[in-house]
Amino acid sequence: MFLIIASIVFTGCASNKETSTATPAATAQTTQAAPSATPASTPAEKVELTISAAASLTDALKEIQTSYEGKNKQIKLNFNFGASGALQQQIEQGAPADVFLSAATKNMKALVDKQLIDAAQQKNLLINELVLVVPADGKVAVQKVEDLTAEGIKHVAIGEPQTVPAGSYAKEALTQTKLWDGLQAKIVQGKDVRQVLTYVESGNAEAGFVYKTDALTSQKVKVALSVDSKTYTPIEYPAGIVKATKHSKEAADFYAYLQTKEAQDVFVKYGFTIPK
Repeated sequence: MFLIIASIVFTGCASNKETSTATPAATAQTTQAAPSATPASTPAEKVELTISAAASLTDALKEIQTSYEGKNKQIKLNFNFGASGALQQQIEQGAPADVFLSAATKNMKALVDKQLIDAAQQKNLLINELVLVVPADGKVAVQKVEDLTAEGIKHVAIGEPQTVPAGSYAKEALTQTKLWDGLQAKIVQGKDVRQVLTYVESGNAEAGFVYKTDALTSQKVKVALSVDSKTYTPIEYPAGIVKATKHSKEAADFYAYLQTKEAQDVFVKYGFTIPK
C-alpha cells in the first residue's frame, strides 16, 4: 500500500514539474508568434497660407475662414489685414504672401505691372460704396458733404490717401465737390479704414469717410449719407495669387473658393456687391 501511494506522489510531482517547465517555452512561442504593432500613421502637416487683405474685408474673411478651414482640415489661413497700399508695398519688398485682396484696382495693377502677380490669376471680386458716418449719438446734423464746412464739425476723418484706398476715394470726392482745400484744417488721417471708423466711434471725429461695409459693422455710428458715386472712381476689390507663393495649388484652391456662391453669399451678408 505504501509503495502504491509513494508511486502516485512521485508520478504527480513529475507531471507538475513537466507542466511548470513547459509553460515558459509555450509563452515564448506565443510571444514570438504575436504580430508586431503597426506604427500609427502620421497626420499630414498643415499648409499655412498668408492672405494679405484690405482691412475692410476683416469681418467677411473671418467668417469665410471658419467655413473654409472646417472643410479643408489640412489648411490654416493666416490673415494680414491692413491698408491696400501698405500691403502692396510689403509684397513688393518680399514679405510672405500667397493671396492678395485689395480695396483698389490700382494696387493690384501695380503688382501685375511688376510681374509679382500674374494677370491671368487675378480678377475683380467685389464692389463697395463710400459713405459718410457720424457718431450714433452725434449732435451735428450732416445731410450733404457741404455740411462738413459747418462750425460744429471740428474733425473729419479719412484714410491716408496715399496708402488707404478709402482715403483716396474720399479725397477724390471732396476734390470733385471743391471741398478738399477748405477742409484741410479739419482732416484727421487714419492708417486704414478701420482706424477711421474708430475715430468716429470714439467721438474724436464728428464725421468720417468709410465703406458702407464698415459702417454696417458698428452700432456706434450711423450713415449720414452715401457719397455720390459719380464723384469718385468705382470701388472694386480685386483678388490675385502672388507669384512667389510656395503653395501654388493651395493658394489657387482658396482663390477659386472666394469666387464660389458660398463665399460670395458671405460677402453680400456684410454689405458687398458682386460684379455682374
